[in-house]
Amino acid sequence: MMTRSKLGLLVSTLAFALPSAVFAQEGADPDRDGADEDMVEGGEPTSAPNDGDLPQPKSDDDAQPEVATPATPSGGIVKQAGVGGDTGYGRAGVLELGGAASFRAGSGFSQASISPSIGWFLADNFQISGMFDLGYVEQDDNSTMLTSLLVEPSYHIPFNRSVFAFLGIGLGGAHVEDLGLGFATAPRIGMNVLVGRSGILTPSLSWQYTTHDSEVMETEGGADTATLAVSSAARFNIGYTVMW
Repeated sequence: MMTRSKLGLLVSTLAFALPSAVFAQEGADPDRDGADEDMVEGGEPTSAPNDGDLPQPKSDDDAQPEVATPATPSGGIVKQAGVGGDTGYGRAGVLELGGAASFRAGSGFSQASISPSIGWFLADNFQISGMFDLGYVEQDDNSTMLTSLLVEPSYHIPFNRSVFAFLGIGLGGAHVEDLGLGFATAPRIGMNVLVGRSGILTPSLSWQYTTHDSEVMETEGGADTATLAVSSAARFNIGYTVMW
């Protein structure tokens, strides 16, 4: 028969051993604490344990936006360009119609000319223009008519939405009265200033260089030779054009 002292010793021993066993059971694998909650049928974990590292970066595959390209719009020509429209001056497809006039006078010399023109922006800020120039030159008691047809590529640099600077060079043919046809080149520099909704005021400075046959002379051997004449003129022009 168990005495009271033995019973007390047994109760004390159980009271000490049970918490120790429970603590050992829980602390044997601390990494699996709560792991049963992350397990599904078959023993596969539903989520990886958080070990303190940041998640790996992932690409969201955002599309890269388009940039300006030297291409013309559908149809080649932009309509209703200018203030209130969707397209500003200098953009590809803008058509420009108008002309320029100039006048010079000096001691025994005067020159007046008009120049209808048409221009088209092949690419942003790059324009191809066709210009027909009709001029009247009077010097002392002589006068002559000078006509030329030029094709001018030009590049326009925007300072802001209303002011541009440009540089171009015209190439083509010229005809001088009594002298005939010749080759002409005309560098030009100036400004484009937007006026109103679609007007462009264009002050410019140009210098036209023309070569042509002056006259035919017969040499002693009977051969004909032509002397080459060169004419040049610098002038200040005021032009006004309208965007299509």
